[in-house]
Amino acid sequence: MIAIGSDHGGFQLKKAIMKHLERKKIAYLDFGTYEEMSTDYPIYGKKVAEAILSKECERGIIICGTGIGISIMANRYKGIRAALCSDCFSAEATRLHNNANILALGTRVIGEGLALKIVDTFLETPFSNDERHIKRVSMLSDE
Repeated sequence: MIAIGSDHGGFQLKKAIMKHLERKKIAYLDFGTYEEMSTDYPIYGKKVAEAILSKECERGIIICGTGIGISIMANRYKGIRAALCSDCFSAEATRLHNNANILALGTRVIGEGLALKIVDTFLETPFSNDERHIKRVSMLSDE
């Protein structure tokens, strides 16, 4: 199950991604926002992060104007590895090397077509499970 959330800036791209997931028969939960009225991105970064941590969802997609603010919010939670990606190479690398569990997108940075390709890359790429990457990911959780 994929958790998805956006602020008002990411609302239209979120709708396009949800339609894309439906076409691919990928289950998701929409954590809002549910309209284009101005709202605060931290609300939705938090909701998606909590859905991952509670194991309600396996991975997440979060969207705001740049993807920066919402990813900062999600990354405040121990165990969350949200990666802001604007290209497919980064989406693949963050799954292979960092085992990222949330994809962050900036709707004002990339177009819908590229965003959908990034989503596919992120969701289709498994973690490599290489020892060096396991070690490094575990270091991310060290305090």
